[in-house]
Amino acid sequence: MSNAEASRLMVVDDDALFRESLIENLRDDGYEVVDFAAGQPAVDYLCGGGSADLVVLDWRMPGISGIQVLRAIREHGIDVPVIFLTVLGDQIYEEAALNHGAVDFVEKSRSLAILKRRIELSVRRNGHDQAAAAGETAAEPAEGLVRVGRLEIDRETSRAYWRGEEVPLTLNEFRIVDLLATRAGRDVRYRELYDQVHGAGFIAGSGEEGFRGNVRTLIKRIRQKFRVLDSQFEAIENYPGFGYRWRDDSTAA
Repeated sequence: MSNAEASRLMVVDDDALFRESLIENLRDDGYEVVDFAAGQPAVDYLCGGGSADLVVLDWRMPGISGIQVLRAIREHGIDVPVIFLTVLGDQIYEEAALNHGAVDFVEKSRSLAILKRRIELSVRRNGHDQAAAAGETAAEPAEGLVRVGRLEIDRETSRAYWRGEEVPLTLNEFRIVDLLATRAGRDVRYRELYDQVHGAGFIAGSGEEGFRGNVRTLIKRIRQKFRVLDSQFEAIENYPGFGYRWRDDSTAA
């Protein structure tokens, strides 16, 4: 059974036309979908025993906002993965979403194909976590793994491991680590790193080079997650004025 056939998605968005279009595409891909046009009914559904394998959540809605929905379900001990899908592209919104436990943050300007791919990866990752919690194991093809020193990357499931321990990266953070590690020892420009998350040519931040602040924030968050596992982690280096590099050193701590 495919990820889609095994999964129920929950779509919460007050834009009826957008919601209906998204739902049709997801159902065509084999997902079961339940949807809501406002935040409070979605909270009531989940807190009342309703189930979902992944929530696709708009930010700005009548009544309570998407971030309030996320806070409410987390306060009730509901840890369903949440992807924010919104027109609000400022860095402050992305940081707030991820800091409150969202697994991804996608702007509505992105293509439907990109959104569906991110949903697929999040559903796959959640299924892997559930299997691990149940004590199940699954064979992982060796060709799906990339090793760079003490870092191991599994592109099939978008997971990264440092010294054998999983680093809890979001999909965006995983993409950054994957790019840096794949080009270990070489400098990667700020713009190229930002494009991994938002797509080529996307404009954000203040001024022509405003995207650099977004990249610095992402790198800071990534470093913090590695340092929770290894306080001496220094594999990501900054090339001032240009970008970042992953140390090409198998002993990098």
